Amino acid sequence: MNSIMERWVQARRHELLDCCLLWNERHLRYAQREYGLFYDQHRAHRALAQAAPLRTVPDPITDPERITDLNIRRRDRLGGVLHEYSHAA
Repeated sequence: MNSIMERWVQARRHELLDCCLLWNERHLRYAQREYGLFYDQHRAHRALAQAAPLRTVPDPITDPERITDLNIRRRDRLGGVLHEYSHAA
């Protein structure tokens, strides 16, 4: 369990705290809450075959016509520190 928590702390530090200037405790709590949502709902995890813990991996796109016409949307979180990418409908 210790190695899992060390990886979690390291990921949070490198992906969030090293990239943000935090003003006070309220801002820190907000940033950590946003990062927790990003980590659980969007960020890909190697141990889960590139799925996030709270969502499944989408089916691969094999149709060549759909591959050439991909429309990808980016959503910035925490002022652009974290990015979420998704297919536009």
